[in-house]
Amino acid sequence: MPTSPATLRTDLAPEEASQPNLGALLRHVHRDGPLSRAALAERMNLNRSTIMGLTTKLAAAGLVHERRPAGEGRSGRPSLVVTPAAQQVYVLAFDVAVDRLVAARVALGGTVQQRRVAPRSRSGPDLAAVVSVLARFGRELHEAAPPGAVCVGVGASYCGMIRPGDGMVRYGPYLGWVDQAFGTELGEQLGLGLPVAVGNEAHLGALAEHERGAGVGVQNLVYLHGDVGVGGGIIVGGEVLDGEAGYGCEVGHMLVNPHDGRPCSCGARGCLEAEVGERALLDEAGRPAELIGRDAVRAVVTDAERGDPAAQEAVRHVGDWLGIGVANLINLFNPGMVIFGGIMRDVYVGAEPQIRGRIERHVLPVSRERVRLATAGLGDDTTLLGAAELAFAELLANPLGAMAHAGR
Repeated sequence: MPTSPATLRTDLAPEEASQPNLGALLRHVHRDGPLSRAALAERMNLNRSTIMGLTTKLAAAGLVHERRPAGEGRSGRPSLVVTPAAQQVYVLAFDVAVDRLVAARVALGGTVQQRRVAPRSRSGPDLAAVVSVLARFGRELHEAAPPGAVCVGVGASYCGMIRPGDGMVRYGPYLGWVDQAFGTELGEQLGLGLPVAVGNEAHLGALAEHERGAGVGVQNLVYLHGDVGVGGGIIVGGEVLDGEAGYGCEVGHMLVNPHDGRPCSCGARGCLEAEVGERALLDEAGRPAELIGRDAVRAVVTDAERGDPAAQEAVRHVGDWLGIGVANLINLFNPGMVIFGGIMRDVYVGAEPQIRGRIERHVLPVSRERVRLATAGLGDDTTLLGAAELAFAELLANPLGAMAHAGR
């Protein structure tokens, strides 16, 4: 999984330093957009001649463009502005949620150029159907890319526990996916000769919000993602915390109500996601069992804002349990920010007083004095853009090698 780059060494010979510095420079313009050579030199602690050499190599590989800054006067020597080659380099990104499938072509620089969306039914194990739809979308997006554009990677976000390295879904709750070779199957049906990197949706959501969303500049954060249940992604020291085998941060299965808790999809009772997930909110609001999905959740929050008593009580009840979970996470990880994404974004908006009340009562003063609460800055695209960042990882680690591979 991609993480923030380590501090670069500047005492190496030019040929030794070139590769990591190329990747670091490309990461800067990919994440932050157009930057002058002077700004890049300052950020990377390199002299301008070294920056010129790096940008020349990246431009020759078709990864960046250089231009004179707009409005620059004629006096002096203006520092050229380096921009990502958004029309020439892209990845395919896929987001598999419980209720929907999303595919997108995402340009270098992080802009979604084109997308496809399809509903997903809750009809049990559906690997073949999911792969068929996403592969078709991916081929369409690839064929519609600008002439001469190069696809440098494929990434997918899945709502389940993913084995690192091969895209195997070890466990996908709600739809019964157990040991499904999702990444391999999707790669074969896409037929692009590129492997499909797969990550847990909440882990990728944390990465995306850290790189280009609400958590930019925050080195320690907790991201809570709501689909049907609750997933968690945690950034510690700028890196995703993934655990011994890659299955860490399953905060939705943190026990918060051990005595009379609601049943959870994992087989236990009183897990955080059982108390604050989709079904908990809809049941508390008295909504019929056949009413499901993010639109149904948002309708409850909207009704609560309009003064509906049942909806207000449901949002307060769920918000209180969510506040307990958040308080535990703040005490445990001392984050600078907690970000709410997916349906948790909607629940937070309606239940902010309950959540902040639990933090005030249960979080140690030294931990709560600096923590900020925020909704996902990337909106509904958080996990999709996390998948895109996963797909760009090889390019950002080895720009020239990845372009050579893509060309072959």
